[in-house]
Amino acid sequence: MTFYIHGVTQWSASPTHHIVLENLSSGFYLYNPSTQGRGRINAVLRKCWAVLSDDENKCQWSDYFNYNTDGYEGDGGEDGKSQDGSETLPFIDESPTMSPQLCAPQGPDGETVLPTPLLAGGDIEKGLEMKRLVLSGFLASEEIYINQLEALLLPMRPLKATATTSQPVLTIQQVETIFYKIQDIFQIHKEFYDALLPSIQQWDEKVTVGHLFQKLASQLGVYKAFVDNYKVALETAEKCSQANSQFQKISEVITLTQSSPLLSPTALLYKPIDRVTRSTLVLHDLLKHTPKDHPDFPLLQDALRISQNFLSSINEEIDPRRTAVTTPKGEARQLVKDGFLVEVSESSRKLRHVFLFTDLLLCAKMKKTAVGRHQQYECKWYIPLADLTFQTLDDSDACPSIQVLPEHEIEEMKIKISVLKNEIQKEKKAPKGQSRVERLRKKMNEQESWLLLHSPTIPFRINNKHGKCYLFLLSSDYERSEWRESIQKLQKKDLQSCMLSSVELQVLTSSCFKLRTVHNIPVTGNKDDEETPGLYGFLHVIVHSAKGFKQSANLYCTLEVDSFGYFVSKAKTRVFRDTTEPQWNEEFEIELEGSQYLRILCYEKCYDKSMLNKDDNEIVDKIMGKGQVQLDPQTVQSKNWHMDVIEMNGIKVEFSMKFTSRDLSLKRTPSKKQSGVFGVKINVVTKRERSKVPYIVRQCIEEVEKRGIDEVGIYRISGVATDIQALKSAFDTNTKDILVMLSDMDINAIAGTLKLYFRELPEPLLTDRLYPAFMEGIALSDPAAKENCMMHLLRSLPEPNIMTFLTLLEHLKRVAEKEPINKMSLHNLATVFGPTLLRPSESESAKGQHITSASDIWSHDVMAQVQVLLYYLQHPPISYAELKRNTLYFSTDV
Repeated sequence: MTFYIHGVTQWSASPTHHIVLENLSSGFYLYNPSTQGRGRINAVLRKCWAVLSDDENKCQWSDYFNYNTDGYEGDGGEDGKSQDGSETLPFIDESPTMSPQLCAPQGPDGETVLPTPLLAGGDIEKGLEMKRLVLSGFLASEEIYINQLEALLLPMRPLKATATTSQPVLTIQQVETIFYKIQDIFQIHKEFYDALLPSIQQWDEKVTVGHLFQKLASQLGVYKAFVDNYKVALETAEKCSQANSQFQKISEVITLTQSSPLLSPTALLYKPIDRVTRSTLVLHDLLKHTPKDHPDFPLLQDALRISQNFLSSINEEIDPRRTAVTTPKGEARQLVKDGFLVEVSESSRKLRHVFLFTDLLLCAKMKKTAVGRHQQYECKWYIPLADLTFQTLDDSDACPSIQVLPEHEIEEMKIKISVLKNEIQKEKKAPKGQSRVERLRKKMNEQESWLLLHSPTIPFRINNKHGKCYLFLLSSDYERSEWRESIQKLQKKDLQSCMLSSVELQVLTSSCFKLRTVHNIPVTGNKDDEETPGLYGFLHVIVHSAKGFKQSANLYCTLEVDSFGYFVSKAKTRVFRDTTEPQWNEEFEIELEGSQYLRILCYEKCYDKSMLNKDDNEIVDKIMGKGQVQLDPQTVQSKNWHMDVIEMNGIKVEFSMKFTSRDLSLKRTPSKKQSGVFGVKINVVTKRERSKVPYIVRQCIEEVEKRGIDEVGIYRISGVATDIQALKSAFDTNTKDILVMLSDMDINAIAGTLKLYFRELPEPLLTDRLYPAFMEGIALSDPAAKENCMMHLLRSLPEPNIMTFLTLLEHLKRVAEKEPINKMSLHNLATVFGPTLLRPSESESAKGQHITSASDIWSHDVMAQVQVLLYYLQHPPISYAELKRNTLYFSTDV
């Protein structure tokens, strides 16, 4: 009896081996006409046919056939079992093999030639080399995968051959069921491998591979047929193994590498399912390193799209429970958006992960799991989108009230986080500092998480039409608008209300872990060390104009930047009335605290008082468009302005920006012209004016108290830079029209002018000489000692400085009295003015500070500067006469 077994192998010179097995009286003999056969084929066949002959001792293989195992024949291991005895998938060594095609080339002297290192010149060259490395690794894993497929095919062939004999191991139907579509999948990947190999061997910038991946993705229909049969194949293999000892023995002889255990067909049958997932991940990596203008890019994108759609369909079908997780109309439920939001629940703030599906909104929390266990979500509640409504003005009382922490607690936490960041950077450079770095990181992570939980104040209320109200807090109107728009877009479809069973809800919640797009809360501890720390300093932004409005409206823009993981509104243009093409041309100076993004939101102003919401934080103006740009340090840190355009819902907003580092922007530079007021010593100005307090201080304070004391964010919101510069010029030249200018000017520009005056004093208002003493005095722990010291230091100031400081102090207290309206607490004001009034001039700061990073300037002395001003703001009223009367009891020497 003679059998001919045809098999394609990737190692042969010719595409087909003819392996002849002859049934002689002394046993089975193997003859291979090709001398290039691999030992693994022979080893596996030897064992398979020995089982079929039921007498392995008759087989004297080594006497009749000279083969090279090439590392494939190894001792068999036990079936994969976990410690508790449960079944686990057998391990397969997936490290790249050293096949002749992929091993390192050799030089003329026989030494191995190392791979070319990453090219130093240019991102394109680096991307090209990274792409080659990704492809090489994938090709090596393809070889292993083909080995695995062939390991399945090898026992299939003799099993088929014996099926027609009088003593079959398996029937033809059983063989075809167990090994269904394996031959087709093998052929697809063999052709892909053979086509990809020359491309890598002859690699240059002209090589294209996208068409190969596109073709591979287009053949995923074969995998679909395999997956549909997968469950039946496993059940058949299991039944046959239990019922037939010969098949059980064959199942135990397949081995791939010396280090791997024996693999059963059951284990190998899992590999095709796993391969599509791995191929999809490789496509992600290839796209990452392929320029968008490269011919491969659209082809790889198409291949990724096909693969992802295939995986989505398989995930829905491979788990029988998932078939129940569909919309009421029978459509597949898809995740549209997810993210971390702060929910007000039972009068306290809770961090939730919110998932928006095509037909419902699900609010979940991460369950606490044992170490080493997979994280899981627990559903807190869900609302079908058909039942979801947004809060109306009359419903505001039905929702939980918002409890906002004092602003100073938020600011203090920011400073603590900044201090920790700098300590971590210093410890990284210190020898043996790694253990302390981990402790500091953990502490900083806790504080950043606290900040993210307590800083949001903008309400996002949603109702279930059956009466239940839910309240989220967001830090930005940008996010609120995104969530609202996403929900409203889905609600335009013909949605039906749904009620999930407990099983359906459990399955849907479990799927959230794999489906989520936002994996970590935005704290520093979750970022890679290589990620940019963001920019510290001042961003100058000019909002020029906007186009694309379909009808005239009252339009303005707001600017937001990220700070400590959340976004903060920093500036607002004036309202341009009744126009479709507003021309603002307004410049703003925005302070950055590790910021990476700038957002611009365009609003239509609402002047209808009846539309005002009961909640002060609620913005009733309509968002016309919104957009975001990344703050690339290389782009914005140039001396020249960088112009850009943000497109938002058909609207285009034109703006320019440039960045100034904090240490450069905070320099106190004396003015060359002593005839003005900016950059001129305060005693020179008051002497010239014959006043006790500079005119500019008195006028700006008067104007703010007249019409800006109720303005939300007064002294915090940036004024238009061009307006501030106009006022600066007017005060410097003592223009007669200064009072008219002040009455017409935006109040934030006037507030900004006052801050700029103090910032540009050649010496701080509280003087360089006394600065070290102020730092020591505020650190005293005994209240009586601190009182004596701080009052003594105040008396020690020159008279113009005392009078100006006390005037400003009383003004800021009056502003803080309106905190319920203007949202500016004493601590807020101390944060704004503290560094301005105390920061030493450049020469003094150089003596006393050793700045190691941009954020150092924010984190160390600033906290003390804020505390000094806050001390005086919280102190009972201080009069100049009282100070001078008590001078007799204290020495004026410091």
